[in-house]
Amino acid sequence: MGVRISLLLLIKEKKAVMKLINYIKESYKELVQKVAWPSMKSLQSSTIVVMVASIIIALGIEVIDLAFENLMKAIYSLLY
Repeated sequence: MGVRISLLLLIKEKKAVMKLINYIKESYKELVQKVAWPSMKSLQSSTIVVMVASIIIALGIEVIDLAFENLMKAIYSLLY
């Protein structure tokens, strides 16, 4: 009885390993053959767009933060 269970577990483990190996092979094949990678020029222009957008958003958050800070200082100065 114990030997049968061990053999069944071994077969299941082997199938799981084979599925994992097949998944890795298919993933590699897809990355190499099917994915359309951007050109270096396109990648550089996208990077610049992201950097500029990040700076603009950071400046916007800083302005809002300063506005709330001044508002809270004004409110606290009225209360204390």
